[in-house]
Amino acid sequence: MKPIEKEFFNTFTEFQCLILAHMNRGDINGVTAAHYNIIEFIARKNKVTGTEISSAFKISHAAISKQLKFLLAHDFLTQHQDEKDRRKFNLSVTAKGRFLVENSETFREHMTRQTSAILSAAELKQLNDLLSKVLTHIQF
Repeated sequence: MKPIEKEFFNTFTEFQCLILAHMNRGDINGVTAAHYNIIEFIARKNKVTGTEISSAFKISHAAISKQLKFLLAHDFLTQHQDEKDRRKFNLSVTAKGRFLVENSETFREHMTRQTSAILSAAELKQLNDLLSKVLTHIQF
C-alpha cells in the first residue's frame, strides 16, 4: 500500500469504528446497510409487503425474503396478515426498528453539524463531492 493509501486506510478505519460503535449502542449487531435501508423504507411507508419492497429496491423477491427473515427474527419488523386480502402480509417496524432509524438520523445530523463546524463551506462541499464520486464508482 502506498503511504497515502495507508493514511486513508487508517483514517477510514477510525471513521468506520466511530459509526459501528454508535450503532452497537442500540443492540443492532448484524444489521447490514441493506437491512437498514429496508427498515427505513418500511418506517417511512408505515406498512408494506415484501413484493412492494422487492419492486422498490429492484431486488428479487427471494433476496428480499432472506433479508426480511433476519429482520423479523431479530425483532426489527413485524408481519401481519392483511384484513382485506388474507393472501397478503404487511410489514411494519417495531420499536427496536424505529430506534435504529431515529438514532441513525440523529447520529447523521450530529455528524453533519460537527463536520460543518470544523470545515469551511468550500471544504464541506469538496468533501461531499469527493464522497459522492466514491459512492458513485465504488464496486464490491
